[in-house]
Amino acid sequence: MSEKTTGGRSGNLPPEARSFVGRLGELDWLEQELDPGVGIDRLVSLVGVGGVGKTRLALRAARRVQDAYPDGVWLVELSPLHTAGLVGLAVVEALRLTDQSTAPVTEVVAEWAKGKRLLLILDSCEHVLADCVPFVEALLPVLPGLRILLTSRQPLGLPGERVLHLDPLPVADDAVALFTERAADTGFVLGDTDRAAVEDVCRSLDGIPLAIELAAVRLCELSLAQLHGRLGAGLTSRLDLLTARDGEGPPRHRTLRTAIGWSHELCAPLERLLWARLSVFADGFCLRAAEDVCAGGPLPAGRIAGLLARLVEQSIARRHDTDPDRFRLLDTVREFGADWLRALGEEHAVRLRHRDHYRRLARDGCAEWNTGRQVAWCERTLTEHANLRAAMDCALTEPEGRAALEMAADVGFLWRHCGYLRDAQHCLDLALAADPAPGPDRTRALWARGAVALLQGDLEVAADWAGRCVDAAEEQGDAVAVVAAAYLTGGQLSLSGKLSEAIEVLSAAPRLPIRQDGFGAAQLQVRVALAFAHMLRGAYERARAVAEEVRAASVACGEGWAGAFADGIVAQTDLARGDVRAAVRTARTALAGHGLLHNTVGAAMALDVLAAAVVAAGDGHRAARLLGIGARVWELTGRAQMASPDLLATRLHHELRIREELGDTAYEKAYQEGLAMPYGEGLDYAAAGR
Repeated sequence: MSEKTTGGRSGNLPPEARSFVGRLGELDWLEQELDPGVGIDRLVSLVGVGGVGKTRLALRAARRVQDAYPDGVWLVELSPLHTAGLVGLAVVEALRLTDQSTAPVTEVVAEWAKGKRLLLILDSCEHVLADCVPFVEALLPVLPGLRILLTSRQPLGLPGERVLHLDPLPVADDAVALFTERAADTGFVLGDTDRAAVEDVCRSLDGIPLAIELAAVRLCELSLAQLHGRLGAGLTSRLDLLTARDGEGPPRHRTLRTAIGWSHELCAPLERLLWARLSVFADGFCLRAAEDVCAGGPLPAGRIAGLLARLVEQSIARRHDTDPDRFRLLDTVREFGADWLRALGEEHAVRLRHRDHYRRLARDGCAEWNTGRQVAWCERTLTEHANLRAAMDCALTEPEGRAALEMAADVGFLWRHCGYLRDAQHCLDLALAADPAPGPDRTRALWARGAVALLQGDLEVAADWAGRCVDAAEEQGDAVAVVAAAYLTGGQLSLSGKLSEAIEVLSAAPRLPIRQDGFGAAQLQVRVALAFAHMLRGAYERARAVAEEVRAASVACGEGWAGAFADGIVAQTDLARGDVRAAVRTARTALAGHGLLHNTVGAAMALDVLAAAVVAAGDGHRAARLLGIGARVWELTGRAQMASPDLLATRLHHELRIREELGDTAYEKAYQEGLAMPYGEGLDYAAAGR
């Protein structure tokens, strides 16, 4: 997976999709608090009721101070989390750390962030405060360059926490401006005679931005006088069941829920039903997913596109900031829909449909992984990660474990190949802990678990899963599964330094017709592991011959994951032959292939090879920059050169060669220039050539 950039900067801040109204005083205060040269408090909490605009204000303030954080401003969205203990994992994923280790996530983040200056935005923390507290307490004392901006309905309550309580918008100024701007989409223009009515509307909504936006879009079907009259009646709502639980809560929170309830009552019955059913999505969703999950009973699939468009018009659903084909519900709106779904008695049934939709998606992704659709499936896995996690959690809670085992095998495989190693380990461990009966799903789950352990460098654990997978594959009698299991055994031996044994195991695996599914990918990975073992032994011609076979098979399948690794091995053999131009060209090909699949480990390995080829071509300055870029990418994996003594020694050899050519001062300058480049900028530089 890759570090994102925004305008050449490190980080993952989304583009600002809508104009920003008001909050100038709060913005100035936050800018000073978050500026490392001015503010002294490193934990700032932005606190307020739902819908008051905490997230938008946090993002606007973060953009103002972005240049002060050379290592990035990173948004961690916590609202999709439904299981305890996942805050640290969400941070690791937001930082795009491949995280091969099995260390606690706080240690992973602390090690990566050591010596860096970065800002973390922990957004929507109220439902996971118990997890946020120890995470923040563990990191701030050991990372002086880290600042944390938190949005929540209540503060953490930690010493040194600076809290800004965000009030609603002033009615006479900012609230009216927001209403007018949002209502402009309906054709409304504020006239002198309208101002008093608009002020009354905003006052009745307590100046809460979300409530104001929901009311403003109603001018497409109501006149201002009608809207004023209805809201002036006191926001009466018949939804007592849904508002009762907030009876003891803050009055403004009750106002927001009542305002949402009023919008709910103005929706047509099928619009309400769709709203409720959409609440099961943990993150964004596309139209096809909405049709699959939400259709049923009085709501036919053919009506959902039109109804969803109506919810967008009413600001109940919103188009995704960067993908117009995806939609989302704001947290407070989704909470209301979830309450309504429970009141309808449909929650369990719709969550099962959500589970089954993503169960099918994962199954299809595995079935087509070893094909020309591999990149598309990688992108789909990244996009749907939160929904896959929610569906996996649902499957694991069901008393009948067959669905959980099948889904864990598929989702675990996809997550392993797309960088979500901890998620893969978690779901596979839970599914396999139930001691499922022998069968193809169990064998696939055992393989995925062993493959995760290999990438994590957990070699003792990998050996155990490899042995269990070999036994299961042989018992199953699937010849391709037996070949796939050989990858686990041979890979574990190779990484353990037992190269002769590894080559023996991997060479003995029969060459069967390559399948299109996950085990077909494993067939190719057996050959990649064999080529890699030969290369580590210095048998470059043997390594090249096997790698060329993999390249040809990869092209025939249309896949790129194994093919990119094979390209990297061929580049190293080109270099060993003295064909420097070919080594540079092929290393860039490998880098491009890994980049398409967000394969950070593969990209880091390709950068090391490219640096070695470039210095051999006589460009020491560029080679030093490439080593710096590679070092930054290796940081994202948590295990430089995969902790392989051979790879570490090779990297040191090339560094010494470059130092000798440039001198220490020039080397360090060029190296630091590469190290300072964000991930995307660094890959672009490496791919551009001279």
